[in-house]
Amino acid sequence: MQPDPASHPDVRPGSGPLRGLRVVELAGLGPGPYAGMLLAELGADVLRVDRPGGGSVLLPPETELLHRSRPCAAVDLKRPEGRDLLLRLLDSADVLVEGLRPGVTERLGLGPEEALARNPRLVYARMTGWGQTGPRAAEAGHDINYLGLTGALHAIGPAEHPVPPLNIGADFGGGSLFLVVGVLAALLERATSGHGQVVDAAMVDGASSLVTMVHGMLAAGVWTDRREANLLDGGAPFYTTYACADGRHVAVGAIEPQFHARLLEGLGLSGELSHQHDTAAWPEHRRRMAEVFATRTRDEWAAHFAGTDACVTPVLGLTEAPTDPHLAARGSYVEVDGVAQPGVAPRFSRTPGAVRSAPRLPGQDTRTALAAWGIADDEVRRLLDDGVVAG
Repeated sequence: MQPDPASHPDVRPGSGPLRGLRVVELAGLGPGPYAGMLLAELGADVLRVDRPGGGSVLLPPETELLHRSRPCAAVDLKRPEGRDLLLRLLDSADVLVEGLRPGVTERLGLGPEEALARNPRLVYARMTGWGQTGPRAAEAGHDINYLGLTGALHAIGPAEHPVPPLNIGADFGGGSLFLVVGVLAALLERATSGHGQVVDAAMVDGASSLVTMVHGMLAAGVWTDRREANLLDGGAPFYTTYACADGRHVAVGAIEPQFHARLLEGLGLSGELSHQHDTAAWPEHRRRMAEVFATRTRDEWAAHFAGTDACVTPVLGLTEAPTDPHLAARGSYVEVDGVAQPGVAPRFSRTPGAVRSAPRLPGQDTRTALAAWGIADDEVRRLLDDGVVAG
């Protein structure tokens, strides 16, 4: 029986380009849930499976936005009955997303061998920091560790020390997005071969890939392996941030010569500074630009440069971004249950995605979700009574 998204009363049916795709997501932290959210909001029928009593240890469940847009069932996978239930769900699934440590699903009897033997068309997508193989595969880690090993972290921040770019470099950029690309590529290949496969999405691999261009610049001799000394790392005075009179900042990205000319014109510095790419003069250029930017507030500079090609924009706070006129005009942010949050990306002309619900609690949809995936009502009641599932 095919799952019916409409049977989840609090999760609106998907209307995006992935409508009809069936995904089981084993609950985890960060990158796995983000990938599940992306797939759900592009129309896939995603069922998140958490453990009874599970949930985030960092956030109240109603603000765990990565858990929005898909139902959640609570299943005890350490019980044989829970294991068998998940395998039955995978029989009718297109994709499994799991972000556990290497070997965990194998020990549960839910590894690729068991799952693909039952459903050869399954795309078994695995999200880890270090990957399924390698000397560090079994070690713990976080975004900062994975990013550090790739050289990317070394390149980010002021000259004095590296600065972690939140957890968007390895977790979400190098992890979630590469996993989604891998899933979609495997599904496209399956349309020809008829066979599923395992997708090994390692954050160290993805984060390494993200700095491919920098490696090319390094090989060409136009990048030095030091922070704040290069074109795109804050070293260039025309690609950095400046403090304004009110202590807030503007972002400057005037790389091309015509944009750099507009920048200098707007600052009243035309003809005063030497050649744009005279790196020896960069410290003096930065000093003069900093002096000028410090004479007005951030919003005054934003208004001054609005509509020009000087590539000067305000650095907005997280609470300011949703009300920015450009982002508001595009509807880049939405409000769900009173919480402002980023909407769905990318956009499609015929089959738009959507935020389908607020975050769902572990086990909140156990009854309706399992029924939608073909588990009979009397069996769901028995599983509830036996403590195999919760809800």
